Amino acid sequence: METPYLIVGLGNPGRHYARTRHNAGFMVLDRLARSWRVEWRSDKKFQAHVARTERDGRKIILCQPDTFMNASGEAVAALANFQKIPPRHVLVVVDDADLLLGQLRLRPDGRSGGHHGLESIESHLGTREYARQRIGIGRQEPGTAGTPGQVHREISGYVLSPFRAEEKELVEKVLQKACDQIECWLAEGAAKAMNRHNGAVKAES
Repeated sequence: METPYLIVGLGNPGRHYARTRHNAGFMVLDRLARSWRVEWRSDKKFQAHVARTERDGRKIILCQPDTFMNASGEAVAALANFQKIPPRHVLVVVDDADLLLGQLRLRPDGRSGGHHGLESIESHLGTREYARQRIGIGRQEPGTAGTPGQVHREISGYVLSPFRAEEKELVEKVLQKACDQIECWLAEGAAKAMNRHNGAVKAES
C-alpha cells in the first residue's frame, strides 16, 4: 500500500480566529480543499478536521488541528503515527511574521524559528525533518496600523487580527500561489517547488 502524504495547515479553531493572520495555514488548506472538491470531517480520534483524497495516484490527507496552535503536534503526530506517514511525506503550512506579507517560502526541513505550532510538531514527531511552507504575514509596531515594514517582537495582538481590506487582494494571490506550490511539492518534490514558487507574490498595481 502506498504511503499517504499528510498536508497540515496550522491555526486556531473557531469563528473568532477565522481569517486572522495566525490562521494563514488554515486558509491555505481551505482553498486547497475547495479546489480539490473534498469535504472536511471532524475526527475526534485525531483532534482535527480531516479531508482525504487521491491525486495522480497519491493518497493525500489534509489536516487542520483542533488543538489550538501551541498543541498542534498532538494532532499531527497522532495522525501521522496511525497512518504510518514518515516525516518526508509531511508538509506543514504556517504563518511567518518574519516574512513580509506576500512572501512565500518552502523548505524541506529546518528550525521552528520560534513558532509555537512548529515547536509542538517537532516535539511530538521527534524530528525537524518534515517540510514546511511559510506564509509571510509581516510584523507591525504598536499604534502603526497600516504602516508596512515596521518590526516589533511583541506581536500577539497583531497575528490574531484579521487581514485589512487593502491587503485582501494580495492575500488571495498568496493563497493561490501557496496551493500551486503544494501541488508542485506533491508532484515534483521540494527542490522544484522551492525554485518555482518561493519568493514574493505581487499584488496588481
